Amino acid sequence: MAKPQQQANYELAEQFNAFTAGGKLSQNSFGFQPREINDTDNFWFEYQTSAGKFYYYVTPDKGKQELLFDNDEMAMALSELTRERVNPKDLKFYDLIFSKDQKSFTFEYGRKAYEYSRITRRLKEVEKKEVKDKYYYSDTKYSPDKKYILYAKNHNLYVKGNKELGVDTTEVQLTFDGMQHYSYASKYYDFYPDMEMSTNARWCNDSRHVYFVMEDERKLHDFWVINSLSDKPELVKYKYEFPGDRYVTQYELIVIDVLEKTARKVDIAKWPDQYIMVFSSSSKGDLLFVERTKRTWDEVDVCSVNTSTLEVKELIHEVDKPYRDVHARSVEVLNDGKDILFRSERTGWGHYYHYDGDGNLKNTITSGPWVSGHIVAIDTLKREIYFYGYGRDPKMDPCYYQLYKSHIDREGVTQITKEDAQHQVHFLKSQRYFIDSFSRVDMEPQTLLKDNTGKVILEFPKPDLAQVYAKGWKKPERFVVKAADNATDLYGVMWKPSNFDPEKKYPIISIVYPGPYYGFVPTNFTLDDNYCTRMAQLGFIVITVGHRGDTPMRGKVYHRYGYNHMRDYPLADDKYAIEQLAQRYSFIDIDKVGIYGHSGGGFMAAAAICTYPDFYKAAVSCSGNHDNNIFNRGWGECYNGVREVEKVVKDSLGNETKEYEYKFSVKSNAEIAKNLKGHLMLVTGDMDKNVNPAHTYRMAQALIEAGKDFDMLVIPGAGHGYGSADKYLEKKMYRFFAKHLLGDTRADYWGDINRNK
Repeated sequence: MAKPQQQANYELAEQFNAFTAGGKLSQNSFGFQPREINDTDNFWFEYQTSAGKFYYYVTPDKGKQELLFDNDEMAMALSELTRERVNPKDLKFYDLIFSKDQKSFTFEYGRKAYEYSRITRRLKEVEKKEVKDKYYYSDTKYSPDKKYILYAKNHNLYVKGNKELGVDTTEVQLTFDGMQHYSYASKYYDFYPDMEMSTNARWCNDSRHVYFVMEDERKLHDFWVINSLSDKPELVKYKYEFPGDRYVTQYELIVIDVLEKTARKVDIAKWPDQYIMVFSSSSKGDLLFVERTKRTWDEVDVCSVNTSTLEVKELIHEVDKPYRDVHARSVEVLNDGKDILFRSERTGWGHYYHYDGDGNLKNTITSGPWVSGHIVAIDTLKREIYFYGYGRDPKMDPCYYQLYKSHIDREGVTQITKEDAQHQVHFLKSQRYFIDSFSRVDMEPQTLLKDNTGKVILEFPKPDLAQVYAKGWKKPERFVVKAADNATDLYGVMWKPSNFDPEKKYPIISIVYPGPYYGFVPTNFTLDDNYCTRMAQLGFIVITVGHRGDTPMRGKVYHRYGYNHMRDYPLADDKYAIEQLAQRYSFIDIDKVGIYGHSGGGFMAAAAICTYPDFYKAAVSCSGNHDNNIFNRGWGECYNGVREVEKVVKDSLGNETKEYEYKFSVKSNAEIAKNLKGHLMLVTGDMDKNVNPAHTYRMAQALIEAGKDFDMLVIPGAGHGYGSADKYLEKKMYRFFAKHLLGDTRADYWGDINRNK
């Protein structure tokens, strides 16, 4: 008979804080950051180990990597020049500036500048170069020829010449209609209208034309939070748009001619309340390439706009029902518009199509029952593209990024990366080489230099994990289960306590995020995994598993599963996944199931315990969007659906005009609050402008009206993230699950939140 485990191991969970971001054992190199040198393929990188930080110099053409310098020699040389103690294990250099021949480099240390010769291995102090004017204007935009500086002030656009190049610095006002909520300035600077500030306006390559997508928010609802921690509590007002609103953000495309000092609106309207995004401009600055999207998200146009005549030309029209996936869209314009690469899910799978400059389809580039993702490199001379693909190899997790290559002018793909892992690639300047970093949750990271055929040139140092394993950290385990349809594979990850005993019974906690544009399930190696490892140390089996509808990486049928039933779509899959794992593993206690989530995961956690009240026994719901009728308009209307209703209206003279209404309907968690049987903790920050506290308060009111007992934590001053209160929330959550899943009630009489024994 399995032995029960009763007390939470708080001490063990506390020890595993060393692996969190900023923890003592989190600093060793996992990420690989190449710093390319002088517009060549050569680069340098740093590598952190328990023995110190080391710097390497790589020459891909020679297939060679070497230490950039000897740490002991550098420390002694620095010590001799500065007369200070310099630890060779703690050399921290940031911006290394190499000479043209790369035989030497300069760097700053202790507010002084030094030059190191790689040939003579000698160090000398040099004159420190002063920061130039362009760094002073860090909040401005320089024209491509660096002659002009673009900025905003009093909600309008201004331009002046660059003093460094001898251009007249007289300030010239370019626009005059800017005001609050109809502003050319960055939204982050609403409280400083008289200052020079940043703008989202962008220069064209001719250094003459500027374009700006105006977001007119003047008719939007006011939404509020209360800052209770200011000197005197104050109301904080901000603009917000709800799904189905009559008045929503109006997008306008404005083209500014700096020489003529004109600002003109482009007549690009096609649909009411459409979205506009500029994604490219021509090399001569004469054309903009723009996407306009219907409010219902199921139609999109790719257009060109002439910056001189403002002529709008529709190039590609795409219908994609029930919606086009905005997060996976991809359009590349090449050769000043002569070639357009357009990603579409018209076959049910995301693939690339080649159009000419007039919008005629020339050829399909990729095809088949798998997904082509974002392009990472383009070789315009060879007319080849390199991009991520998902799910083409049936033996791999379909969410693993794999690198593929295709020719623009014909159909077909070549797989470049072959390792069964999550890949992240970085192409070097010539595009003859790329750096391939890959890992899995159960496989340590590896970083290789490869040529563009996938041939390995160099292997870089692996992370130093000796101390991590010595402290008892263990890799999580991957698993595959079926969705509730008993047909679709779902991929998940499981964490066990480091002192795991297969003869014991462990409660299970599901950590969730339902998407629908991103699934939480980790695919790459990490030590800091959103509570999963630390929570397992308490004495739980912790899992996270994908759900149908959570990601666009598995095709249209999988991804659109949640459309029009936003609240409920992931719940049956999560429950069924846990049931399968409990049948598979005797150490899982199916009678003690918990669930935790933040934001969309908080919404899902509360929905789960109220939908399956006899299955989930405890839930922690943080900052959940419990009522999507008052959540972000774009997100709700895209992923849950909005219905456009056209009406013909006559005025007093009998003239007919068309008006549109938008109907939105979604189920809220408050509707099922009455079903709660187990234990629920609601959490919100009272300054959350993303998911307003009203979501949590509405759920709390429904629970109160239903006579349900629940816990609630409101974090003063916190937004959607909890900042310095995050550790407090973590410990509250651990005690909540320990009490209601393990029966460990010690925290009821512990007065100190930091007490762990």
